[in-house]
Amino acid sequence: MTDILRVLLVGNGGREHAISWKLAQSPRIEQIYVVPGNGGTASSAKTTNVPSIKQEDFPALVEFAKEKNINLLVPGPEAPLVDGIVDYFEKHGDKSVRSFGPSEAAARMEGSKTFSKDFMKRNNIPTAAYENFSDFDKATAYLDSIQHNVVIKASGLAAGKGVIIPQTKEEAHAALKDIMLDREFGTAGDEVVIEEFLEGDELSILTFSDGTTIKSLPPAQDHKRIGDGDTGPNTGGMGTYAPTRIAPPEIIDAVHKDILQPTVDGMKKEGYTFKGVLFTGLMMTKQGPKVLEYNVRFGDPETQSLLALMESDLAEVMVACAEGRLSEVDVKVGNKSAATVVVAAGGYPGSYAKGTVMTLDQVPEDVVLFHAGTSLTDSTLKTAGGRVIASTATAATLEEAVAKAYKGVDCIHFEGMQYRKDIAGRALKK
Repeated sequence: MTDILRVLLVGNGGREHAISWKLAQSPRIEQIYVVPGNGGTASSAKTTNVPSIKQEDFPALVEFAKEKNINLLVPGPEAPLVDGIVDYFEKHGDKSVRSFGPSEAAARMEGSKTFSKDFMKRNNIPTAAYENFSDFDKATAYLDSIQHNVVIKASGLAAGKGVIIPQTKEEAHAALKDIMLDREFGTAGDEVVIEEFLEGDELSILTFSDGTTIKSLPPAQDHKRIGDGDTGPNTGGMGTYAPTRIAPPEIIDAVHKDILQPTVDGMKKEGYTFKGVLFTGLMMTKQGPKVLEYNVRFGDPETQSLLALMESDLAEVMVACAEGRLSEVDVKVGNKSAATVVVAAGGYPGSYAKGTVMTLDQVPEDVVLFHAGTSLTDSTLKTAGGRVIASTATAATLEEAVAKAYKGVDCIHFEGMQYRKDIAGRALKK
């Protein structure tokens, strides 16, 4: 089918700016409405922000979709997917609307860490040893009974911040108290997963799925901590590069055969077919690749690097996933490298100022600035979030891509801006 597409894209982050930027390159796209959008999506010819509708207001989104003859729904963040936006549109929306994203049942793979860990166990997907707890005293007793290092995860959605890696038993006990008794992450901490700490290099793979066929983008590596040398608190992600140099092609092939295809097959078998993009976080351990987590949407900031490398028409791929015919389309990626450096507000991931005036210079060729926490009011660009904007560059080599991405950072100006100076540093050292 080659119908003209009118897209409703839900979200306001760097991921959504990258998706709208890539979609706008498709000749099939007539218009993209972004709810609510940001300063970057406000300034493109094919893109219109809709700040008057809240992304959790499904009835208003359905009404808007009918009014604008929307025929492709693309939810960006995890929250609307976990809350069942795809099911809601299926039930109440126009039948011409295709959805690129999983059902509420399939979105549990991200919405509940206990659910996804139990799924991995049932389907023999390699992952860290773990136990689930909803009782604080039992969780404490379990901690006291084990000798290995652990990772403690709030089971529900915690905006990417609900994972704690304690260095000592005392820190582990303090983390349990913070999550389960002091409710640091609210109801996301009703249940916790305590799992063994895996050693190795981390990478993530974004995989398009129509429920049966899978096609992946190259593996990427994120930098979670705020400070250079992987120091300081965890963030939503401070930069990425792709493809990674961590795993040779035969290992990535094995990941597809032993992890990704069995994941999608297992979901189908259990009655919640996965359509959309599956983000799989992996640890390359001495015993082979193991799954750290699943996300049921594009990662942020992995998407910025990966969509910059993707040569295929993203709109074609999304529609093919929604219609169950991914086998008919190619997912082509250029033989290049990409790097993304996130620029955050001073104080992030703690408290930070919003509404700081920003200026942007013209960026060099092959560099794109993807807006995240920005707003455009009366043609003045201001900060509006913790992760403010990112510079993404592509080049023939990783070294050149990284250097270009930092040249892009030099074009960003606002008071208190902070960013890591060592994105892809480990890969470049090796």
